[in-house]
Amino acid sequence: MPQKSYTEAIREALDIEMERDPTVIVIGEDVAGGAGTQGDDVEAIGGIWGTTVGLTRKYGRSRVIDTPITESAIIGTAAGAAMTGLRPVAELMFVDFVGVCFDQIYNQAAKFKYMFGGKATTPLVIRTAVGAGLSAAAQHSQTMFSTFTSVPGLKVVMPSNPYDAKGLLIQAIRDDDPVIFCEHKLLYGMTGEVPDGEYTIPFAEANWLKDGEDLTIIAFSAMVPKALEAAEKLETEGINCTVIDPRTTSPLDEESIIASAEETGRIVIVDESTPRCSIASDISSIIAEKAFKSLKAPIRKVTTSHTPVPFSPALEQAYLPQVDDILGACREVLGSN
Repeated sequence: MPQKSYTEAIREALDIEMERDPTVIVIGEDVAGGAGTQGDDVEAIGGIWGTTVGLTRKYGRSRVIDTPITESAIIGTAAGAAMTGLRPVAELMFVDFVGVCFDQIYNQAAKFKYMFGGKATTPLVIRTAVGAGLSAAAQHSQTMFSTFTSVPGLKVVMPSNPYDAKGLLIQAIRDDDPVIFCEHKLLYGMTGEVPDGEYTIPFAEANWLKDGEDLTIIAFSAMVPKALEAAEKLETEGINCTVIDPRTTSPLDEESIIASAEETGRIVIVDESTPRCSIASDISSIIAEKAFKSLKAPIRKVTTSHTPVPFSPALEQAYLPQVDDILGACREVLGSN
């Protein structure tokens, strides 16, 4: 199977869906690029993450649409287009900018189906870069997926590897509800096996990455590789962990999470969110409510500090959950009686 990067997987998914369905459009800041370029070189970089390179040349500027720097216009336009027969894929360059356009997301697009008695569909995908690790400071490094997950009417997707990125994005574009598609900046360079051609991954279908009977680690997005590394280190000590990547937080595969909790009785949840009202907190409450009698130890959450993301590289690394933090949490849970 071919090896492809996370970035290439995203680009391939967009290309497949734009070729298959002429109603799919891409809209955002510099998604085409190359304004004013002479000759046939009609694009520059295809967005700052390089995820839309080549699409302008293939599909033209009527379907790959550069916008001014105005997130409210991007999402407002995309939401309206979705209601009138198109399938827009809107790009928010950084998730932190969602504050500028949040009304169009949570108060409009997420509610259209309900406000119009089920007669309106909003097949809108909002792709956005999330997460810390590049010293991009407090206004360009947040995750925000817990905020989106709390909004009824939104679907929230967090692929942790190139294979999932492609399959989940194709699924998102074909979905008739608004989807927030969170791409972690640190994963764009990750490579892995990705098939050519189209395939989809259903929402609410967790990925069981590792099976073990001693402990369950639940992790999301860029925390998944760290969780796997921690599990592999514990395996050398004779401790076998189950590692689960839920892939989507809304809808959430509660069945898999509860099944694993009942099997191992020990849970560590790794989440690059601040600890209050996080996805880790939400899943902890679900397990406590539905699998409490199976627990052999208190649930342990590994999250960031309840502070804005630091700019200093040293402080940022201290802020983020690391493999040693996950190992410490696992050993604490395993040591509980």
